[in-house]
Amino acid sequence: PRVEAEEDQIVAVFVVTFDPRTGNMVEWCLPQDIDLEGVEFKSMASGSHKIQSDFIYFRKGLCFGLACFANMPVESELERGARMKSVGILSPSYTLLYRYMHFLENQVRHQLEMPGHYSHLEAFYDDKKGVLPDSKGTPSSQQPVHWLPSIHRYMYPEMKITHPAGCMSQFIKFFGEQILVLWKFALLRKRILIFSPPPVGVVCYRVYCCCCLANVSLPGLGGTVPESKPFFYVNVADIEMLETEVSYVACTTEKIFEQKRDLYDVYVDNQNVKTHHERLQPLLKINNADKEKYRRLNDQRQMLMYSQEVGEDCSSCEEDLFILFFMEQNNRIFQTLMEVSASQDKTLTADHARGMGLDPQGDRSFLMDLLEVYGIDVMLVIDNPCCT
Repeated sequence: PRVEAEEDQIVAVFVVTFDPRTGNMVEWCLPQDIDLEGVEFKSMASGSHKIQSDFIYFRKGLCFGLACFANMPVESELERGARMKSVGILSPSYTLLYRYMHFLENQVRHQLEMPGHYSHLEAFYDDKKGVLPDSKGTPSSQQPVHWLPSIHRYMYPEMKITHPAGCMSQFIKFFGEQILVLWKFALLRKRILIFSPPPVGVVCYRVYCCCCLANVSLPGLGGTVPESKPFFYVNVADIEMLETEVSYVACTTEKIFEQKRDLYDVYVDNQNVKTHHERLQPLLKINNADKEKYRRLNDQRQMLMYSQEVGEDCSSCEEDLFILFFMEQNNRIFQTLMEVSASQDKTLTADHARGMGLDPQGDRSFLMDLLEVYGIDVMLVIDNPCCT
């Protein structure tokens, strides 16, 4: 039902251009009165002049944006030999943005070759325009924003076309066993910032995959838990906004962020995951239970590859496998924790930890943090390494 309501909610269309004299600017937009402050920087990642094309997901207020960037050499002194533009859209939900990727890529080419012709974009906006939820008199933080639905996404086949097939397998190949470190930080709702030089499109997918690691589908869990928010691409203009966030996953191309330690808990520099918080340091170590989980995930992927070879059509199965693997893992952990907290003695033992697929010793500080973040009342009795 909800998916129907979200059909084609495009609240703005815009063209951003780079002017050698004045920098990035919004050259054209519909509707004309919409507040687009900041999108001129969000839709062209800093450092983009070095690459030919890119795409960028970002967040603007209550909306999510997708912009396609392209860079074309021109014989013009005025433009210093290069013409750069981005064509983008805003919508209240990011799960539907991907279906317009192809249109935006075509349009940015068109804008570079024939600047100033907006009729395709006007027609597109007239066809797809939606309205923003009414926000009169309510502080923006109270507004419902459609994050990744943590309901079983496989019940909604139309939710799947949010990015190309293979985004999850690239994520696994890129991070390897490190995804289990990211999984713990995502489950603890830490502020995760991923740094990478442009192109930034593929890094926006890493943000999305990171949020997928933390899906839980148990009813009655964590009304108090901050949601896992994909902010996608952020830049220096977002610093003020990030200062107020307790939990997010974002990416940036700006090195300066690394020094601003009060903005993040976990900093991912390409494949290197780091944290400056001493109490989170133990979570960076891959333990035996992590290795076991990673082996299981890969075994399941191998079996899937095999079934694809014998002819079963399975283009989106890997996506499901990945999301379900972590969802089942998360559900098992919280199911156990809730059962123990409802029991007489509220005692969590090493056997419980193993039953949850965790390493009683190696995951001890992870478990302590988990109980704290989710406000679960149990007692941890995994103390003495020599006795387990």
